[in-house]
Amino acid sequence: MLFDLPLDELQTYRPPRPEPADFDAFWAATLAAARATPPAAAFTPINAGLRLIAVDDVTFRGYGGQPIRGWFLRPRGAAGPLPCVVEYIGYGGGRGHPHDWLLFAAAGYAHFVMDTRGQGSVWRRGDTADVESDGGNPQLPGFMTRGVLSPQTYYYRRLYTDAVQAIAAAREHPAVDAGRVAVCGGSQGGGVALAAAGLVGDVAAALIDVPFLCHFRRATTITDADPYGEIVRFCKIHRDRVETVFATLDYFDGLNFAARGRAPALFSVGLMDDVCPPSTVFAAYNHYAGPKEMRIWPFNRHEGGEGYQTGERLRFLGEIWG
Repeated sequence: MLFDLPLDELQTYRPPRPEPADFDAFWAATLAAARATPPAAAFTPINAGLRLIAVDDVTFRGYGGQPIRGWFLRPRGAAGPLPCVVEYIGYGGGRGHPHDWLLFAAAGYAHFVMDTRGQGSVWRRGDTADVESDGGNPQLPGFMTRGVLSPQTYYYRRLYTDAVQAIAAAREHPAVDAGRVAVCGGSQGGGVALAAAGLVGDVAAALIDVPFLCHFRRATTITDADPYGEIVRFCKIHRDRVETVFATLDYFDGLNFAARGRAPALFSVGLMDDVCPPSTVFAAYNHYAGPKEMRIWPFNRHEGGEGYQTGERLRFLGEIWG
């Protein structure tokens, strides 16, 4: 059922952004430290049983130089550098198997799938550990409160940095046209793609479906569904740390990255989504600073448009890349 703002209000919903005064300095320092260690991606060809698609098992250096796994797929025998889609994965999922990721290679693009550190044991397997190299704090099970008492130690500082390094890693492969790299993802992957689009100024496009990690302060007051529910339950116990928690989350809020995004972007939203409520998605969309489209799925929840949205993705990339 509908539970959030009416559609006419959603389309103009543009709340103030919770931007820390040192937001840009924080991310500039974080990424400068990461870029001091090049991704040094290792692409190892494997036989995945796919006759028409070449597959590499990838390891590259993410946050703190830590190894991050991934897959790199492209049409076998394709001539010339290809446009590339860098994809980020939804909450709890990992890189899985190469045959889970056939869409973009089948469409003629290169496809770099980044594994999600520490995740990959809920609905698709992962192969990358999360090393809390900067310290941490007691946490609720899950990832939303891992290191949440400081932006320096928060889990998503590491994951967003991995996402930026993944773009650089993809660009290292000779089959990739470095000037035509897009980012994409759904749910957590959509939130990470939005952050990457805000942090890497020259991505060619962003596909941002039912994004998570946006408008934390509202999301945690209108839904108790996980993953936002993890933050709610943490604050329920740590009553004296609530403002500390949200002060950290402000450094990772998609609204702030949206204001820095310049690439053409395709968003989508389910108006009955109680996991990533529509107002949080529209808040990010309405703050997005680049050319943008929104695909609205009125009767869908967090699944969004599914195969219909896949068609929209292919249309959007086709219009950009021809």
